[in-house]
Amino acid sequence: MTATAPAEAAVRKTSPGAARGPRRPGRIRRIGLPYLLLLPALLLELLVHLVPMVIGIVMSFKELTQFHIRDWGTAPWAALDNYKVSVDFDAPVGAALLHSFFVTVAFTVLSVGLCWLIGTAAAIYLQDTFRGRGLLRALFLVPYALPVYAAVITWVFMFQHDNGLVNHVLHDQLGLTDKPSFWLIGDNSFFALLTVSVWKGWPFAFLIVMAGLQNIPHELYEAAALDGAGMIQQVRRITLPSLRPVNQVLVLVLFLWTFNDFNTPFVLFGKTAPEAADLISVHIYQASFVTWNFGTGSAMSVLLLLFLLVVTGVYLVLTSRRRRPSHA
Repeated sequence: MTATAPAEAAVRKTSPGAARGPRRPGRIRRIGLPYLLLLPALLLELLVHLVPMVIGIVMSFKELTQFHIRDWGTAPWAALDNYKVSVDFDAPVGAALLHSFFVTVAFTVLSVGLCWLIGTAAAIYLQDTFRGRGLLRALFLVPYALPVYAAVITWVFMFQHDNGLVNHVLHDQLGLTDKPSFWLIGDNSFFALLTVSVWKGWPFAFLIVMAGLQNIPHELYEAAALDGAGMIQQVRRITLPSLRPVNQVLVLVLFLWTFNDFNTPFVLFGKTAPEAADLISVHIYQASFVTWNFGTGSAMSVLLLLFLLVVTGVYLVLTSRRRRPSHA
């Protein structure tokens, strides 16, 4: 008995089960602690986003007008009637929604493309060290740091017909136009909205691309320069391929932000945007709060949500397929 006791004790000490047994509660606490810390944020996310989303989906199946706005639960059930009205492109409501959708698509493509192009060019230009680079970086980030309302209201004054800075420069000083242009009404409103969106959004692209450039080894550029590659070839062969994962996320974020942008057109044009700048976010607002047809407006919002989910899913699938061969 005395000889076997030390051997049994040694087996207990060296056995994996005995070693892991007392540590399980502490390990469970360590694993569960991050989820416990995330719980308040998840609850706030549930209250701020998911609950209103579910309420909006329910409202889209009701005939909710100004007569039932005080107690929207008593509104009669409309089933799919609101969706049928929204997608009936031969009727005025559906035709207006389709026009707004095309305007939003064109606006988003141009805005995202210009934001990415200007931001990438500025980040590549500021990649090298020179005097005043820090000051330029700070100045480039000013449009992104300014509050949206303050920045857009400033552009509203600049786009004024009689005493705006834009007409003063284009017409009075440079003589590029025959007469002062109306920028906040008519067809020019689309270009005014695009200008403000690009001015406000390209610093974000600049910031993300500039952060991605820090992960590219400088030795690659030195080796390419020794091989006789110029700046354009270095950008094509080294910079852009290395920034592909960053650009994939950047383009998706810019697309979602721009397609859903409400603050910029609302502050720039007010409650009723011109037909040329009728973005779908403002159009849904008008359908809900101007005509007091909240059921149809909720149905349009749900259709917009489904469209963005489909586009995002397809984009993620395509980008993941392109990424797999590079890791193989």
